Formats: sequence, C-alpha cells, structure tokens
Amino acid sequence: MTARKILFLVLDGISDRPCPELAGKTPLQAARKPNLDAFAREGVCGIMDTIAPGIRPGSDTAHLALLGYDPHQYYTGRGPLECEGSGITMEPGMIGFRCNYATLANDGRISDRRAGRIHDTSALSAAIQKGVDLKKSGVEFTFRSGAGHRAALALKGPGLGHCVSSNDPKNEGVPPLTITPSKQTENDRKTAAVCNEFVRQSAEILTRHHVNRERIQQGLNPANVVLMRGAGEMGTFEPFSQRYGISGSVISAASLISGIGSAVGLKRVHVDGVTGSQDSNIAGKIAAALEELRSQDFVLVNIKGADESGHDGLAKQKTTFIEKIDTAISPLRTLQDTILVICADHSTPCSVKDHSADPVPVVIWGEGVRTDDIARFDEISCAEGGLNRIPGSSLLPIALDLINRSRKYGA
Repeated sequence: MTARKILFLVLDGISDRPCPELAGKTPLQAARKPNLDAFAREGVCGIMDTIAPGIRPGSDTAHLALLGYDPHQYYTGRGPLECEGSGITMEPGMIGFRCNYATLANDGRISDRRAGRIHDTSALSAAIQKGVDLKKSGVEFTFRSGAGHRAALALKGPGLGHCVSSNDPKNEGVPPLTITPSKQTENDRKTAAVCNEFVRQSAEILTRHHVNRERIQQGLNPANVVLMRGAGEMGTFEPFSQRYGISGSVISAASLISGIGSAVGLKRVHVDGVTGSQDSNIAGKIAAALEELRSQDFVLVNIKGADESGHDGLAKQKTTFIEKIDTAISPLRTLQDTILVICADHSTPCSVKDHSADPVPVVIWGEGVRTDDIARFDEISCAEGGLNRIPGSSLLPIALDLINRSRKYGA
C-alpha cells in the first residue's frame, strides 16, 4: 500500500555541535529519546543542508526551502512573513517589519532586548495601534503582538520602500539606532522617516502605559521601546495547493512559521498553550496534527523550544527539552497512511548561541520507505544513512514521491 499523506515535524534548531557539559556529545546524542531513535531505526536517515553547504539558514529561508519555495526567488525579508503570522493580511507591495519589545533604561540605553521575555503584550500593542498617528505621511499602519516579546509592523501607502536599516543595535548597554535608508531613493527615505516617527510616538505611549508602570513596581523590566528590523516588501507566492495539488495546514507557536504558512496558503491551526518555549504544549500540537491529517494531505508542525535553548547556550536544558519532545510524539508511532518526516530547519549550537551552517539530521518513516541500518536519531548517526546528504529543497519532492504525487520528468 502507498501512503496518502505527509506530516513534516520540524524540530526548530535541535541540531548542535559537541558540548563540553555533555561530555563532548550533542544534546541529541545525550538525550534519552526512544521514539526518535525508533523512527530512525525503522526509516531512512540522512543529513540536510537546508539552503546549501556553508550557508547559515534563517528560520524563514529554511522553511521556505523545506516547502519548496526557493528563498533566492521568494525571500525579500523576514518582516512581511512575521506580519502574516501575527494576523496582518499582507498585500503585495506592503512593507513589513519584525519587532521586539525591549527595555530602555533611564540613561537612554537598551538594558534588555527582550523586556524580560515578557509574555503578554496585547494591551501594549492595542495602545500603540490606537495612539500612534502617521496620517501626515499618508501611511496606514498595523501593529500586532506576536509570541512573547515579539511583534510585527506593516506599512501601507504610496511611495514606500523596504531598503531601510534597523534601530536594533543587537547589543545591550547602547542606545537604539536611528533608522536610515540603505538606498538613497525617495521611497526609502520616506519609509525611514516614517519608521523613526513610529518609534518615537510608540515609546511615549509605552512609557505611560499602566502595564509598564506595574512591571516596574514588581521589579520587572518594562517593555517601553519597539525595536524594528527585517524590513521587506510583500511579494506573491504561488499557492501550495496549486503548486503541489494537495491541501495543507501549519501548526506553530512562532508567528514567522505561521506567516510563511499563511503566505503560501496553508491553513493555520491554533493550539492552546503553545509558547515556542520550554513550557509549550507539544502534546497539543501532536494531537492537532493527527486531527488535521483526517482532512488534509500535508501538515507541517514546528516545535521551537530547543532553538531557544541553543540561543541561550543551555545544552542541558536543550537535552531535557528533546526528551520532552520524544515523549510527546509517542502517538505518532501508530501513525498510518502517512509519510512522517522529522528534521531540523537549522542548527543552533549552544557554543555559538546562533544559527550555524552545520547540516541537520533528517529521517523519513512510513510505508514504502527503503530502510537503512541507522538506529539513532542524531547528527552523527544520520550522516551514515541511506538518504546521504541532501538539500532542503529536495525533502518535500522526496516525500511527494513516496505518496505517489510527484510529477514525471520526461516521457
């Protein structure tokens, strides 16, 4: 029998390098993960360069590649995709930014780029949406909260460009930067001026807001400034269903991944209790995925907590979270009529605290898969597998072929 459906389980940033605190093992090697290892033992394994060897993928470009949309063609910047994921309907030509709520100290310097990893900023974003006025510039804006300290800003109007810098210095202990045009065009100069005005007005609103006054009284860092980056112009994406002839859904706590799904026409599925952090409701995501597979041909599930641990340099925490993932995915062991693909979108080594170009492990499991001799799911073991080393753009075509939905090339 040939499987009819595909489940992509993307373990965000789970791949790593040897960690001294784990006796030279990666978190995947150190973790107790009987389910992931069983999938490796029963499937076919390999390693994958999501973009290309030596290229450090962003989560945005990586997921575009995994979905078969060449980032060199479709990617203009992270901002528009974050906007889509935050619930903003982005039309072609609109300018989008990814944003952070941050803490600005009394001396005018940034003391915390994530405002104490604040979780609920909806009241702050509503106040900014209501209070900021950009009418003099002829620009409409939409500002929405994302997960945690994240947010998104979309600009709409005539004469706008996306070639502008960020006000985020990427470091603490320094003031926010002034946004400047990276190309000296009238459109980009206008956009830079609009962005600086937005930052100025929003900071005034945030300083007065009761949420921040209460945070200060509680000894917490206020979210009193908006840092903007990742400017991009919204483009046009061929719908996923038209491109591949199958229906699909996306399940993710990260607004970026949800936004990519929305941009290509995947159905967004909400799951209560998903945070993108260590406390995320992974079991709820798996249950939602199984329910979606009843009506959809393809489901992408992104699980992000390991990436957060990598960025924070916490190898033992990353190992523990991998074990949490392994427990949560146990219902997939009885999955039927489905090709299961488990991979990372990029490596986030604890020693680097950022993405790296190290290839990531991948396993494909299900009916019709040619199994190999690999018995463990980790970066080193999978490198010996039957898939060998593949680019990220090849992963979905391989899965489509296994459900007999690929197109013949030639006569």
